[in-house]
Amino acid sequence: MILKSLKPLELLKSQRSIASIMGLSQKHNFKSQDILLEGLLNSPLTALSENEIIMKETVRKLANEQIAPCVRDMEKDGKLKESIVELLFQNGLLGIEIEEEYGGAGCNFMTTILTVEEISKVDPSVAVLVDIQNTLVDAIIKKLGTAEQKKKYLTRLAADTVGSFALTETTSGTDAFAMKTNAKKDGSDYIINGSKMWISNSDIAGLFVLMANANPAAGYKGITCFLVDRDLPGITVAKPEKKLGICQLGQGYKYTAGFLNESRIGIAAQQIGIAQGCFDATIPYTLERKQFKQPIFDFQSMQHQIARIATQIECARLLTYNAARLVEANQPFVKQAAMAKYFAAEVAQETCIKCIDWMGGLGFSKDFIQEKFYRDCKVGSIYEGTTNIQLSTIARQIKQEYES
Repeated sequence: MILKSLKPLELLKSQRSIASIMGLSQKHNFKSQDILLEGLLNSPLTALSENEIIMKETVRKLANEQIAPCVRDMEKDGKLKESIVELLFQNGLLGIEIEEEYGGAGCNFMTTILTVEEISKVDPSVAVLVDIQNTLVDAIIKKLGTAEQKKKYLTRLAADTVGSFALTETTSGTDAFAMKTNAKKDGSDYIINGSKMWISNSDIAGLFVLMANANPAAGYKGITCFLVDRDLPGITVAKPEKKLGICQLGQGYKYTAGFLNESRIGIAAQQIGIAQGCFDATIPYTLERKQFKQPIFDFQSMQHQIARIATQIECARLLTYNAARLVEANQPFVKQAAMAKYFAAEVAQETCIKCIDWMGGLGFSKDFIQEKFYRDCKVGSIYEGTTNIQLSTIARQIKQEYES
C-alpha cells in the first residue's frame, strides 16, 4: 500500500487516574463520576468498587442476552454482526476509558479488564475487539495524541469507528521490529509503503494505528507510529485470513512495547473469561450426568480435577487483577502483566481440555460450546507476545531485580 498525507502523532504527557469511574443510566450509557478508591487499598484483589460491580453485572447481562444468541451465526459467517458492533458502541464499550468530553465513558482500566472478561465468557471474538479498541487504539491516542488528534479521533472511536493496531508482517512476528513497511518524507507528508498481516478487526476498522520505519538506517529505532484513515488513497484491505502517525519520529518501538505490555493484561482477562465460561457451561452437566448410579461430579477423581481447575482459574484472575491495579496506580507492571498473560493462557487451554474430557463425546460436538472455547483459547499463547516471550520478559525482570 502507498499512503500520502500522513503525519506522526506528537508525544504529550498523560497520566491515568484511578479515581475516574463510571455511573450507569438505565440505558447503560456509561457516565463517569469521581470516586476515590481508598476503601479498596486494604481489600482483597477481587474487591471492586460499587460502579465496577454494576459494570460487571451489566456487561454480563448484555453478553448473555444479546451477544450469546448470535455467537454461532457469527462463527458460521466468519464475521461480527453489524448489530453487535453497534451494540458495543451504544453501550460505551468501545470507548471505556475515553474521557467524557470526547464522548467516552471516562472509566478506569479495571473496568476495561472486567468488560473483556465478562464478554469472553460468551464470545472471545467479540471480547478481543473490545480489548484491542480500548487497550491499544484508544489508549495510544488518549495518552500520546495532541489536543487536535484527540478531538478528531477519540470522538469517532467512542461513537462509531472501530480501530485496528497494524504491527505484524509476514516476516516480522515475534521479532516485530524487523518490519519492512517504511515511511518516506514527502514535503510535509509521508508516503508509507508496505503490507501488514494478522491485523485484528481490519475488515471493519475505519482507523489504523500503523507502525512503519521512517528511518531504516537506524534499524528499529526508526520505527514510527502513524494514524491511517481507511479511506486514504492507496490503502487496500485484503480478505480476512481463515484461522484456528502517533509519536515522535523513531519513538514508535518504545510506545509499541509499552502499550503491548498493558494490552497483555486485556488478553489475560480474555483467557480468564474463556476458562470461566467453559467451566460454567460444563459443571452443571457433571452434576446431572449419572454413571454407576451417581452424578459423575461425586466421583473423587472428578472432584479433584474440578477443584484443581477452579483453583487455577482463580489464581489467573488474581494475577490479572493485580496487574490491572498496578497500571491504575502508576506502578511498574511489566513482569506482572507477562505473568498474567502467560498463566491465564495456560489455564484457559487446560480448562477447555478438561471440560471436553468431562463432557465425554458431547464435548467434541459442535452442538455444545466447549469445543468452540477450546478453539478460541489457543491463540492466547500466541498473540500479544508468545508464551516464550512472556517467560523471557519475566526472567529479564527477575534478573534486573536481583542485580539492582
